[in-house]
Amino acid sequence: MFGTHRNSIWQAWALLAAAGLFALPAAARQANQDSPQGASQDASGASAPAVPQSETDRRAETYYQFSIARMYEEQYEFTGRADYAGKAIAAYRRAYELDPHSSVIGERLAEALARAGRIPEAIQEAQDVLQKDPSNLPARRILARIYLRSLGDMDTAAAQKGIVDQAIEQYREIVRLDPTDTDSALRLARLYRAEQDDAQAESVLRDLLKRDPEDSGALRQLAQLLLDSDERAPEAVALIQPVARKANSAEWDTLLGEAYAKTRDYPSSETACRAAVALQSEDVAARKCLGEALLFQQKYEAALEQYRRLTELEPTDPEHFLRLSLIYRRLGQLDKAEESLLRAKQDAPGNLEVVYNEALTYRAQGRFEDAIRVLSDAVAGAKGTERTSTMAILYEQLGALFREVENYPAALETFDELAALGPDYTRRARELVIDTLRMSKQLDKALTESQKAIADFPDDRAFVITRALLLAEKGDVAGGAALIQNLQKESPKDFELAVTLAQVYERGHKFHEAEKAMTDAEQLAGRPADRVMVWFLRGAMDERLKKYDEAEEQFRRVLAADPHESATLNYYGYMLADRGVRLEEAVGLIQRALAEEPYNGAYLDSLGWAYFKQGKLEQARKELERAVGRTAHDPTVREHLGDVYAKLGRPAQALAEWTKAQDFWREAVPADYEPDRVAELNKKVSQLKHEMAQSSQTPAPKP
Repeated sequence: MFGTHRNSIWQAWALLAAAGLFALPAAARQANQDSPQGASQDASGASAPAVPQSETDRRAETYYQFSIARMYEEQYEFTGRADYAGKAIAAYRRAYELDPHSSVIGERLAEALARAGRIPEAIQEAQDVLQKDPSNLPARRILARIYLRSLGDMDTAAAQKGIVDQAIEQYREIVRLDPTDTDSALRLARLYRAEQDDAQAESVLRDLLKRDPEDSGALRQLAQLLLDSDERAPEAVALIQPVARKANSAEWDTLLGEAYAKTRDYPSSETACRAAVALQSEDVAARKCLGEALLFQQKYEAALEQYRRLTELEPTDPEHFLRLSLIYRRLGQLDKAEESLLRAKQDAPGNLEVVYNEALTYRAQGRFEDAIRVLSDAVAGAKGTERTSTMAILYEQLGALFREVENYPAALETFDELAALGPDYTRRARELVIDTLRMSKQLDKALTESQKAIADFPDDRAFVITRALLLAEKGDVAGGAALIQNLQKESPKDFELAVTLAQVYERGHKFHEAEKAMTDAEQLAGRPADRVMVWFLRGAMDERLKKYDEAEEQFRRVLAADPHESATLNYYGYMLADRGVRLEEAVGLIQRALAEEPYNGAYLDSLGWAYFKQGKLEQARKELERAVGRTAHDPTVREHLGDVYAKLGRPAQALAEWTKAQDFWREAVPADYEPDRVAELNKKVSQLKHEMAQSSQTPAPKP
């Protein structure tokens, strides 16, 4: 192959010479005779014949040097040897010195320098050509390509941006000088997108499509540009649909599936991605698209099939095993979830996404201390080395785990670390701190922090909403309602404000006002999720008013829309169990809630209470003891466990639990305090103490 390349150069040169286009100058012929390599060598190793004596000799020498340079350039491309690159560059330089007005030689010199990695020199040579002839398209194309090649060598964001800007300048001129240059236009659009200048990129792409509406490169780029924004996903669907129908291509069907997914139309996404897989069963992108569509529809078994196949197609890609772990977690197959996670860990040791999912798997297994340990180690190892956005995710999840085990001081400290990442994360950290103070019953501190947050973020109404709910929990319903009503003056048709006002009134036991606000919220509910929220809140309020038939109607509406809505499943089941009606149905509903959240303390309490109502005391004890392990400071859970102990004939344990329940009721916020329930509990405690005292005074029977 080498001989073929070499001979092609010499044959071309011989043909040119035979045609009389140039003749080898006498000085060069003499040098050929004197040198065993056919030419004398200069310091760089390139041939350096004597200076030509006439215009004919100069031209001939120029052609000779240019041909030699081309030969060395081909040898460099074939062998990769740096000495050939140096010889090619030296010969091009000699030719350019002989004919400094030849843009062709200048272009080739710049190209050779770029290929040899001598980027600054390459840029300088190309710029010199353009200085002489600004309309020189080949030189501009070379310079633009050099800029693109050099991007990988830039070690700072500022340096990269400077190179991108220079490349954009060249491609913009190329497209202006030659509007038919589609490749350059597509590169220009990509560069604009890299600079996040989507408006300019879209303008370039739409100009291309005006000339050729079926240009696949422009269509593909424009589709991706539209998909970068969730709001423009419907435009992407409209753009891709006709192309996908006509193309009958796995690539276009996959792109259509991804566009549907962006619009949250997962059934249509599934259809498009299935079509892609049918056309190309080994296409990884198509199967990933289908797997995601199935996953979002909670078709876990079907999604499992796709990701298993993906692990066969790409056995070293940890992402597929991470998805398998997630699916197994959702299916409750926690051993398999952990197994898949460990496989991902093998392929990506130290990967923080893997570590994050490892913590989630441990959490799903109820191994909260292991989850905290894994995330704490990850945070310690990532400090100062990872991006702040990654650290923010780790801090937030770690803080949430601390809250879940009721270690509120550690949670607050973790959220303070989140705030220390910088101004972009301060707001979220403040929000989490306030919520943690509320969960730990420190309402006064939470209110103080909310007031500070409003002062620091005066344009952020989220803190005003939070403060309104806190005031309602504290018992200041009027103050909380006033805050929301002030916001409603500016946004009278705002669903979030209407539903918050209903919650403020409900927390303050102002049920008539809450019902009116809830009706307003339902009229404003646009999204399905908004309607589901209203139905759940209505059901909860009806239950508190003992309007059980109406509550059931609302809960059924929620479950018809979302059969997996765990909070509704639990509330509905507990409502039936607490009344002692349809107990088998109650147990079934609560078990469905626990299938979604196996370690939720409130759900475990509901199941234990349902078993208690059925008279299944041992099963009730086990579930309620687990519930206490998850929510140790909940007075209702403690009272329920005490009731079970009392029925089992364990009065001392019953009294201990009821006494703790009394203590926790005293810590309850005003909105949660239930005086009737507390009075009943106090009565049980007094009665049990009396019985125990009587029992201790009764003399033992005579033998």
